[in-house]
Amino acid sequence: MGALDGIRVLDLSRFLAGPLCGMLLADMGAEVIRIEQSEGGPDRTWGQLGPDGETLSFKLTARNKKGITLRLNTERGKEIFYKLVRKSDVVLHNFTPGTTLSEKLTYTNLKKINDKVIVAALSGYGQNGPYKKQACFDATAQARSGGMLVTGFPGDPPLKTSITYIDISTGQSEALGVMFALYDREKTGLGQDVDVSLFDTAFFATQALGVLSLYHVHGELRTQVGNRGFHSYIGCLNAKDGWVMIAPATNYIWKRFVKAIGKEEMDSDPRFGSDMDRFRNAALIEPIVSEWVGQRTVKEVTASLEKARVPCSVVNTIDKLVNDPQVKAREMIIMTEHPGLGEIPLPGVSIKLSRNPGGIRSIAPKIGEHNEEVYCDLLGLRAEEFDQLKKDKII
Repeated sequence: MGALDGIRVLDLSRFLAGPLCGMLLADMGAEVIRIEQSEGGPDRTWGQLGPDGETLSFKLTARNKKGITLRLNTERGKEIFYKLVRKSDVVLHNFTPGTTLSEKLTYTNLKKINDKVIVAALSGYGQNGPYKKQACFDATAQARSGGMLVTGFPGDPPLKTSITYIDISTGQSEALGVMFALYDREKTGLGQDVDVSLFDTAFFATQALGVLSLYHVHGELRTQVGNRGFHSYIGCLNAKDGWVMIAPATNYIWKRFVKAIGKEEMDSDPRFGSDMDRFRNAALIEPIVSEWVGQRTVKEVTASLEKARVPCSVVNTIDKLVNDPQVKAREMIIMTEHPGLGEIPLPGVSIKLSRNPGGIRSIAPKIGEHNEEVYCDLLGLRAEEFDQLKKDKII
C-alpha cells in the first residue's frame, strides 16, 4: 500500500520537471498514466542515449508509470481523453501557455467534465505575465533569475550549475502543489489549477540566499563567491590525497572549528567575529586552513572535524558513491533490470515514510505498452473498437 494508492494521474508532460513530478507521485503509489504520441515523446530520445536508443534519464522519470499512446489533436482522441479525465484525479502537463492544447487543459475547461480534477500545469514562466509564451529550460531560468551571476569564481563568466536543480526543484514543487490541492479537495470536493514555473522556482531559490534583500537593505550587488559561503566562510581545500569541503558557519561551529585545527586565537580575533566578518576576510582565513588541511589526508581531516562536529565532507567522485555506506543504508541506489540493458542503477526514493513507503514497482514503459489495459479494462472499450483506434492511428 502506497500513500497515494487510489489516486490516478494523467501525465502528458515531457523532458524533466513535469515527468519528475509524475514520478514522485508514482513512487508513492499513484497510478500515473503517461500519455504520448504513437512515435513516443521527445524525452525518450534527447540527451544521453542508452544502447536501446532511449534517453537514460527517461528510465528514471518514467518508472512506476503506465504508458499509452493517444492523438489528442483528433476529435476521437479528445473524446477518449475526456473519458480518462472523468476517471482521474490529476492531469499533469507542461504545454506552453497560450497554445491550443494548454488552453483546453485548464481547470476551467476540464471541470465541465470532472469538477474534482486537479490540473497541474508546469511551464517556463507561469500561466500569466509578459513572458508566459516564451520557451524556457533550466539554464535560461538560472540566467534570468540572477543565479548565474552568483555562481562560479570572481572574474569568471556567468556560470550555470551542471546539476539541473531548477528542473528538479520545479518538479518537486509541482508534486507538493498537487498534494496541497488534493488536501483542499478533501475539504471542498473541488479541484483546481496548480501553476508552477521554472522561473518562479529559480527566482525563489536565488532570493532565498538573500540576494535581493542584501541589495535592498545594504545596496550591495553580491556576485560570484566561488566555493566560499554566501554569508560566511566555507572552503573547498586540497588535502594530501583529495579535496575536502569544510563549512564552519555560525559562531558556535566556528569556535569548535578553530579549536580543532589548533588556532583558538582566531576565535577572539575581531576580524573573524561574525559570519559576515569571516566572509569578508576569507582571504586571511584560507591560507591558515589550507596549510592545516594540506598536511593531512582526507580521512584525517574529516575524522578531526567530524569529532568536533564541524560539517565537512570528501569531494566524492561518482564511482565511489556506489559503495558509499550511507547511500546503501538509505537505499538510494536501486539496481533495476531493463531488457537489453541489464541492471542499471536508479536513484531510490528520497522521501522516507515509515508506514507506507514508496518504492520502485515497475520500469519505464515501452511506447503504448499499457494501451490495451487502459482502453479496454479501464474505459471498457470492446476489442473491435480498440483495433479500430489502432487502424485509424488514434493510438
